[in-house]
Parts: sequence; structure tokens; C-alpha cells
Amino acid sequence: MSGVNLVFAITVGGCALMTGLISLWAYKRKTPMHFWAGSTVKAEEITDVPAYNRANAKLWLIYTIAVAASGFAGLFHITVGAVLLLVVCVPGSILLMIAYGRIYKKYKNVS
Repeated sequence: MSGVNLVFAITVGGCALMTGLISLWAYKRKTPMHFWAGSTVKAEEITDVPAYNRANAKLWLIYTIAVAASGFAGLFHITVGAVLLLVVCVPGSILLMIAYGRIYKKYKNVS
């Protein structure tokens, strides 16, 4: 393990920690968790706020695990870690948006 590998793993681990904190924040919130920067979700929009927030927390937890795994892989082989991180960040971000859209649609109050 080289110093570069360690720096990569620590940096990616910090990013994973931030997304993990988002997951924890979503889980603990009493009001609906928002996804988009600058947006809000009103309680009246959501049928079951605790379930909606748990679904958001799970979404971010899965993303956290994927980011952390790429950092861990980078400890042993920097190229593998970097490729995994690229896959997690680019297509993974798109999948986050799609998954959030499904969560919102599932818990959206239609009345």
C-alpha cells in the first residue's frame, strides 16, 4: 500500500462519511427529507413521513456503502478504486435521482 493509495482511501472515506451523515439526517428527521438542493418537501405532500424518510435514508446508505467500497478497494489497487468511484459517482448519481423520484412518487399525497 502506497501513500497515494492511503490518501485516496482517506479522501473517498471522507466523502462516504458525508453521504452517511445525509443518511442519518434523513432517518432522524421529523419533517420530510428533501433531495434537491434548495428545495423543500412539505409534510402535506407526503402520505407517510417516517416511511418516506426511512426510504431516503436507505437510498443514501446504499450510496455510502458503494462510495466506501471504492475507497477501500483503492487501498489495495488505486486503479480499481478509481474506476469503482467513477462508476459510483457518474451512473450512481443518475440512479440516485431515479430512485428518489420513485420514493417521492410512492409517498406523494395525491389528494
